[in-house]
Amino acid sequence: MRILGLDIGSKTIGIAVSDPFGWTAQGVMTWQRRDMARDLQAVQKVIAEYEIEQIVAGLPLNMNGSQGPSVVMSKEFAEALQKETGLPLDYYDERLSTVAAQRVLLEGDVSRKKRKGLIDKMAAVIILQGYLDRMAKK
Repeated sequence: MRILGLDIGSKTIGIAVSDPFGWTAQGVMTWQRRDMARDLQAVQKVIAEYEIEQIVAGLPLNMNGSQGPSVVMSKEFAEALQKETGLPLDYYDERLSTVAAQRVLLEGDVSRKKRKGLIDKMAAVIILQGYLDRMAKK
């Protein structure tokens, strides 16, 4: 069963997919947001291409666990996508996923210019891999 992982931001959406066994996450792309209709359409293309059966969206909680405007925006997009596709939707606490993604890219000696284009895709990988690891332990 392939799962889609999303890092939903105000300017970009990082997209990752799991392997068919649900063991590992691979980055697919970073989508530059335009408007809700085009954003949904772009993600739906990935869903069709990879035969996705579930959606996991990062939930950008504040460090104290409270929900801010970013959570509202992420949920709005994720729930619209779920409504369009009918796929099950789950959330994963993504606090510090972008920081972890930056660390991975820095350790990989990726240039600053390339990091900018990869950071959201890498954050989506970290969100999805965290979710897959959590599900494997259950």
